Amino acid sequence: MADYTVSASVVLYNGFDEAAGCIESVLEKTTGVPLELYLIDNASPDGTGEKLKEHFAGRAEVLCSPENLGYGKGHNLCLDKLASKYHAVINPDIVFGEDTLTKLCAWLDEHPEVVMVTPNILFPDGRVQRIAKRTPNVLALAARQLPLGFLKPYENHYLMLDRDLSQPQEVQFCTGCFFVVRTEALKAFGGFDPDYFMYVEDADITRRAMAHGKVMYWPGTYVYHHWHRAPTRRLRPFVMQLRSMFLYFSKWGFCFGFGRKAECLPCNRSDPAAR
Repeated sequence: MADYTVSASVVLYNGFDEAAGCIESVLEKTTGVPLELYLIDNASPDGTGEKLKEHFAGRAEVLCSPENLGYGKGHNLCLDKLASKYHAVINPDIVFGEDTLTKLCAWLDEHPEVVMVTPNILFPDGRVQRIAKRTPNVLALAARQLPLGFLKPYENHYLMLDRDLSQPQEVQFCTGCFFVVRTEALKAFGGFDPDYFMYVEDADITRRAMAHGKVMYWPGTYVYHHWHRAPTRRLRPFVMQLRSMFLYFSKWGFCFGFGRKAECLPCNRSDPAAR
């Protein structure tokens, strides 16, 4: 066992059954590091909060918000409680197939220059999800929503298809569905930006984490991700995503991605909110 504690948080809004599968897999597979698990219910109208208290009493701390705070602000509810060395942010549709947290923490121990890491993320059938990304730009995000052939090269560059993802890679956009971050840094930059309700908050937190060290994709371990793509199916999530994109670009500067080879990320740019 490691001589330090690891913490993790899962934010839920309804959907207890799927989340219970995630939580059980985290608790069952995490055997190599002491784990403090926080389950945060965002005022689920289906009674998920009470079910969490009933099913995971003594194994996790359940925090019930009186209102739906959104994804990032929900994770921030446990920020002041953390006394860990590393903290994992976990979507309720993630499932562990091995002791992923122990492997990621051991890798971070060996790489002190890295502040945040995400592993190989797989569909339930074992196919690889393309989650290692460059910083967002307008054309790349448009390509993700619009099936227009001339936009495809921008999406390919954004998804780092020119890189060998069987090897560790430095990334500029660390997926919010699952990552591990150094708790000291997470507290230093204040967790997620609460102005984002949902979507793109992970791109934003990556930008702020990069002021504290490298952000890496490391394929030495994996998790499964069910990946519910709501913005492609329903109007309200799509509008919410557009709002978050506008917030992101307003904060960090609009980059359109022309030429595709431009990274659109000044390496010395700090969080505008901190200036």
